Amino acid sequence: MLKIGPYELDSPVLLAPMAGVTDLPFRKICRQFGAGLTTSEMLTSDTSLWHSRKSSKRLVIDEQDWPISIQIAGSDPLMLADAAQACVELGAQIVDINMGCPAKKVCKKAAGSALLADEPQIEAILRAVIDAVEVPVTLKTRTGTEPSNRNSPRVAKMAEALGVSAIAIHGRTRACRFNGDAEYNTITEISSELSIPVLANGDINCADKAQAVIKKTGAAALLIGRGALGQPWLFRDIKHMLNHGELPTPLSMREKQHVVEQHLSALHAFYGPVQGVRIARKHFAWYCAHLPDGEQWRRKFNQLQEPEQQLWLNNNYFQWLISYEEQAE
Repeated sequence: MLKIGPYELDSPVLLAPMAGVTDLPFRKICRQFGAGLTTSEMLTSDTSLWHSRKSSKRLVIDEQDWPISIQIAGSDPLMLADAAQACVELGAQIVDINMGCPAKKVCKKAAGSALLADEPQIEAILRAVIDAVEVPVTLKTRTGTEPSNRNSPRVAKMAEALGVSAIAIHGRTRACRFNGDAEYNTITEISSELSIPVLANGDINCADKAQAVIKKTGAAALLIGRGALGQPWLFRDIKHMLNHGELPTPLSMREKQHVVEQHLSALHAFYGPVQGVRIARKHFAWYCAHLPDGEQWRRKFNQLQEPEQQLWLNNNYFQWLISYEEQAE
């Protein structure tokens, strides 16, 4: 049983926080398919900016999304400590610190994965946040600043000594961004040396790969990010593979239609008809990437301006897919 602080999670397959993706509608879908923990989109540690439309949506939580985990990012220890306290006041039961984001706009503020180049600052941040809150503090980071300096084993040991409850390692350095293949040797080293849960992250996009990464690294859990885009049922597949050594019965096209329809409707309700339609486009594109003739239907979908039109096209697409599937049989 995976345990983070006092919380026993019912699955070792967790959803990685992703800015612009892991909003409440997506987290609820992933939970539905067995994600053991979902974490909010990354929040700036500058709480004065939390009133913006984007940040205010990232603060929306659901009591059913238990335990509630909120991720914060920044470079100033005191600001991060204040942000952590504010998250707890809002209902966070776990506070996650981002030291893995490679985005330029984050790194230029000496936050995210840029912090890997300043281990004393990492120590100051972790001390400040852990001292500021009574809930578990977790850390998400990368293997190092660049391939010649994979310093995350040292950072991980420091984090454990300071009281971090779990650490997630993405198998790339800051310099690698998302290029090339993730490597798992560094994660294996960290897993063998720490007693707190180590979460393996990077390029896990199918159940077979998940099983191989767990076996290779000895990690306590898997953190699924981009692999879940367009296939939130991946959590179900991986959990079943880890428990039974085989894939579950695949979802039918009718079942997938229901999932996509549910997701689109939730986005429309959560963001409103204008913004919801815009955000639905990228999610529909991710679903299409895993389905036959998806590009053609994605282009049609992107031209639509109303929620009802999007739902209508989704229904037509899946009716075509169901017919296509039946003919193939």
